[in-house]
Amino acid sequence: MGLILDSTVLIGAERKGLNARQALTAVMETLGSSEVGISAVSAVEFAHGVARANTTERRDTRQRFLDELLSTVPVHPVTLAIALRAGQIDGANAARGIRVALGDLLIGVTALDAGFSVATANVRHFGMIPGLNVVLV
Repeated sequence: MGLILDSTVLIGAERKGLNARQALTAVMETLGSSEVGISAVSAVEFAHGVARANTTERRDTRQRFLDELLSTVPVHPVTLAIALRAGQIDGANAARGIRVALGDLLIGVTALDAGFSVATANVRHFGMIPGLNVVLV
């Protein structure tokens, strides 16, 4: 089964000084998955981090990580089917008083749509998405 990597996995790896290829290798070796991708939402979140970097060096490091990541793994788009499914899940969750951040919901539903698990350090949010297999990294 494949994995969609949540932004927390990518940010954590970059903060440890890994480049994108090292981060992907570590995830694949640790979790035993040969098929790894990201949601377009994770690309947005990581690009946000590049723009918010407080030094030129940090911004350049983050940009290199993002560039390498985007040239290495498939980026799964947020399609209309994913958007509609996310809306249905969000509506059902809201009716029960459960709220999941929109970015996490879209990343999780992207994994569901692909038949993948999501790899994350944020089990709390992703655990509230019905049917999603969550792998703690």
